[in-house]
Amino acid sequence: MYRIGLTGGIASGKTTVSQLFAALGVPIIDSDEIARDIVAPGTATLAAIIGRFGRELLQPDGQLDRRRLRELVFADATARRDLEAITHPAIRAEMDRRSAIAGGDYQILAIPLLVEGGAARARERVERILVVDCPEALQIRRVMARDRSTEAAARAVLAAQASREARLAAADDVIVNHGDLADLRSQVEALHTQYRNAARDGRRDVAQ
Repeated sequence: MYRIGLTGGIASGKTTVSQLFAALGVPIIDSDEIARDIVAPGTATLAAIIGRFGRELLQPDGQLDRRRLRELVFADATARRDLEAITHPAIRAEMDRRSAIAGGDYQILAIPLLVEGGAARARERVERILVVDCPEALQIRRVMARDRSTEAAARAVLAAQASREARLAAADDVIVNHGDLADLRSQVEALHTQYRNAARDGRRDVAQ
């Protein structure tokens, strides 16, 4: 299967780009969606998380208190690594399962933290890396508006991710998202044609 890894920093516009590809009939395998599904009540992943971090992370309805967990691991690097050791293999296995049955000329694997483990490791999973990019100042404004947070809090979130420079260095393709929706759609449609042709020809190179 010809798979494109879609990534980008927080509030860069990854979800909108995914939706535009989906509107063209491209299967989208979304790691954030899967991350929610694998911690549903009754799952082995949720049991492992509670075993490591405690039952106080369970809400009255049995759901995981994801916000509380994020706050906990954001402040503790060891806790974050422990959480990743529990969740990442489960997410990867479920992404592979869904990919195997999704079909399509090519697929989009939406993975916000795709390049955090290094570009070489990312390329073990995808044929190409597509980065949605925008200026950091715009990201910060979007995060503040979306989360009603302070500038300091928004900058802290950005600092916890791979840098803009690291993502761009890993990118095979870049969508620049600081214009309007029509401009974004035009970029997606151009890449869609290139990806579809490359997938049908069995090529990693999408140059026209």
